[in-house]
Amino acid sequence: MSREKKQSFMGGVTIMAISTIFVKICGAIYKIPLNNILGAEGLVHFQSAYNIYAILLTVSTTGLPLALSKLVSEAHAANRRTQIRRCFYTAMSLFVILGIAGTAVMFFFADQLAVAINNSLASGAIRALSISVISVSIMCAYRGFAQGRQNMLPTAVSQFIEAFFKMVVGLPLAWYIIRLGRPLEDGAAAAILGVSAGTVLAMFYMILNYRKLRGPILWGTDVPQSYGTIVKRLLGLGIPITIGQASMSLLNMLDQTICLGQLQNVLGLGERAAANLYGEYSFSNTLFNLPAAFLPTITVSLIPAISVAVVRRNHREISQIVSTSFRLIAALAIPAGVGLSVLAGPILLMLYPAEQETAVAATYHLHLLGIASIFVCIMLLTNSIMQAHGKVQLPVYTMIMGGAVKVAINYVLVGKPDVNIKGAPLGTLICYGLIALVNLAIVHRMLEEKPNYFFIFVKPAAASAIMGAAAWASHGLLSQLIGGSYMKDSLCTLCAVGIAVAVYLILVIALRMITREDLRMIPHGEKLARLLHVK
Repeated sequence: MSREKKQSFMGGVTIMAISTIFVKICGAIYKIPLNNILGAEGLVHFQSAYNIYAILLTVSTTGLPLALSKLVSEAHAANRRTQIRRCFYTAMSLFVILGIAGTAVMFFFADQLAVAINNSLASGAIRALSISVISVSIMCAYRGFAQGRQNMLPTAVSQFIEAFFKMVVGLPLAWYIIRLGRPLEDGAAAAILGVSAGTVLAMFYMILNYRKLRGPILWGTDVPQSYGTIVKRLLGLGIPITIGQASMSLLNMLDQTICLGQLQNVLGLGERAAANLYGEYSFSNTLFNLPAAFLPTITVSLIPAISVAVVRRNHREISQIVSTSFRLIAALAIPAGVGLSVLAGPILLMLYPAEQETAVAATYHLHLLGIASIFVCIMLLTNSIMQAHGKVQLPVYTMIMGGAVKVAINYVLVGKPDVNIKGAPLGTLICYGLIALVNLAIVHRMLEEKPNYFFIFVKPAAASAIMGAAAWASHGLLSQLIGGSYMKDSLCTLCAVGIAVAVYLILVIALRMITREDLRMIPHGEKLARLLHVK
């Protein structure tokens, strides 16, 4: 692969990584205080609305932006500007139709949706979130267009706008509503309004950005494909991708519905009591989703980059992009998952001082979910690799397989009085572990130049194990020496995290987990390689 292509791919990854860091900082400032404000029960009402939103949003926007970016990247590689324009306009029409339908469903059928997921108190939050579906649908059409040209900056900026205004609007509203003495479900609906505000403003940014930059990009002399052909291609690529992506959102909603149903119908708990118990699992889910949240930094650059290489039949370029992506995921996801698992209790207690009892109960869940988060990252990356090769049905099949296992485990274990909600994280771990292993086998068989999984995963796993031991030992020692109050315990946790990061970075260099060639693909990478003495 030429240096130019490497820099194009990694430049997109770098831009998205920087954006994601800012987005996650805003998300943490939003979600952590929000969990303390709403508590376990209020969080379930918030999450109930968000799970439904995630499914409708996935149906409206997930597959089509990736399909659009793939079609645009192929046309851009062939300098077919008129084809790019027609692909974009056709996709935008589909986005608007699906977005309007999704918003209408959430707004007019909020009560019925809330009852269907065994949480009738979430109807207000569902209705407050409805406008976000049409806003994100329109915004994602512009994102798909930009990503297809391997321009990740508009997507990065729009994501930051979403996260920032979600924080500055939703958090004060939720605090104010709860302070007035309103029920927790009203506080959840107020917090959700921040999400809606962020998506609307981000949509307007993407519209203005497109109008400013479209210029000569869309005007050429080539003869484009017919609208019907483009619609068939968009749907042929987008529907299987949508089903594969929606499967994860559907799994989360099924997870909640089955767990709440078993807690109420089998164990005899009331609606609020069941929501409170499920909230313990939801508290750990916030951190469980954190490592996977960085995956779009790679996948939005990965799919168009591989698509262009596939068109050119450049198997070496494909292999290098895939191998680089795997190394990035292994180097980031494995230590993140191990760290969450090892320091589950201290991290939860540090983040949720107003909900200490819930944080203690959630520790068990995060021990398992920390490891499960590694498999989720691998699953999402391998899904993108298969989709970029046009094998869009395969991720659907593996998700169905893993989902069936998860549903069966949750149904059986959560209904047992001596297990109850503790069965949910075990089902999650087995589900995503199975999917990740099957996906790795499929990708290995699919590629002409096979990735060396042993080389990719063994060193990060060994380094993460040593890092985890260092985190556990340092936290235990520091707790004995200076622990005792919330501030001191939090200081112990932060110091243990810092020690773990330092140990891992030393091992990354000592074990040569990254190469000078890898660092050259990011801005100022050569200087960083010299600074770290990477060969």
